[in-house]
Amino acid sequence: MQRLLNAAVAATFAILLGTAPAAAEELRSTPESEAQVLLSFAPVVKASTPAVVNIYTRKTVAVRNPLMDDPMFRRFFGDQMRGMPRERVERSLGSGVIVGSDGTIVTNNHVIEGADEITVALSDGREFDAKLQIADPRTDLAVLKLDPKGEVLPTLTLADSDAVEVGDIVLAIGNPFGVGQTVTQGIVSAVARTQVGVSDYRFFIQTDAAINPGNSGGALIDLKGRLVGVNSSIYSRDGGSLGIGFAIPSSMVRSVIAAARSGGRIVRPWLGANGQPITSDLAAGLGLDRPRGVLINGLVKGGPAERGGIKVGDVILSVDGHAVTDEDALSFRLATHDVGGQLTLGLWRQGKALEVTIPLEAPPEVPARDKRTIDGRNPFSGITVVNLSPAVAEEIGRSTGGATGVVITEIAADTPADRVGLKVGDRILKVNEFAIASTKDLVDAIGARGRAWALTIERGGREISTILPR
Repeated sequence: MQRLLNAAVAATFAILLGTAPAAAEELRSTPESEAQVLLSFAPVVKASTPAVVNIYTRKTVAVRNPLMDDPMFRRFFGDQMRGMPRERVERSLGSGVIVGSDGTIVTNNHVIEGADEITVALSDGREFDAKLQIADPRTDLAVLKLDPKGEVLPTLTLADSDAVEVGDIVLAIGNPFGVGQTVTQGIVSAVARTQVGVSDYRFFIQTDAAINPGNSGGALIDLKGRLVGVNSSIYSRDGGSLGIGFAIPSSMVRSVIAAARSGGRIVRPWLGANGQPITSDLAAGLGLDRPRGVLINGLVKGGPAERGGIKVGDVILSVDGHAVTDEDALSFRLATHDVGGQLTLGLWRQGKALEVTIPLEAPPEVPARDKRTIDGRNPFSGITVVNLSPAVAEEIGRSTGGATGVVITEIAADTPADRVGLKVGDRILKVNEFAIASTKDLVDAIGARGRAWALTIERGGREISTILPR
């Protein structure tokens, strides 16, 4: 079928260009076989769609009446409000892909996030309860597991997403708007698309195959019926498809599935270096033909990068032969490798290209995290903090930049910390006159009496100072 499609496309272009009358005559000739008459995507669709499932989730959420924040309202109506419903059930719909005959399913994390119950419905009407094996908000991927109870399940094979090229024909399968399983066709519009802020690892396959709400977690397949990506998001002004959809490449999908099967914990390699993008001016000064790669501006002493021979001022241009265009591409390439073994990096140093080999190691948890949850009558009540280390930085998706200190990892809803605007990822630098170097320092500072709370935090590379009321 692929050969026939290629021939038809080539002949069509020849007609349009007027350069191949023989090809035009061949295209107009009577079909010689039934296959030529019935040329369509139906065979690959028929083989692939059974492995794409609908995912129904159910979760119970607390409902808070905003009037209950008014002391006067509580005083006069509090007793009457006790009988009103305080919870509601939310249901959502998405798609998923069966990738293992043992019942392993991959979908988007945002499809199942917070779900109390997950139901998987196959295209043939069978339904199964599923359990969450692993959720990875940083990649927006999740792996589910159902018990097939001896029944045969259809599956999709993962393709090599690095072999996908712009112009390849792809099919998107999912359940848009809950209308039922739907197949759309398009081409790969771009590969290695970065700067798309829908996950921490921003590296996507872009396609013009129609993707709409409900398609999330569904399959993007090639003409051999192999999974090249998991549909994740769209660019849209009104919620509908504008022909700009994004899929998480199968190479990342494969790494998350492997983590789920090996115990459900994701540990990604640590470079032990900090970098910055290459501007046009930097490229000219470094002797590069164009802006590309990542300029190393800091190294962690004793880290994998330093031990492998990387130096400050080097530019990383490739990872195992795959070009690195920016920091997002570098993060993606590292994240698709397992801890253990080695990695070859292509560098640009003082006008020359060279290669180095670095070990693939897990980020160290030094210092120990010493996790603490703050409570009591203070504006920090409701936060969970840990000591910052490379391991913690990897978990929460931030660069240490060589920094240490205390970082917020959780904030309970509707607590003093939530109301004053503290955020997960904030690094607490100073409370009143106390410099905060550890979680113990923070606890001690909060315990000291004072008339107000003078707070300094680091957020997004900027220091912010404020006064919080007692």
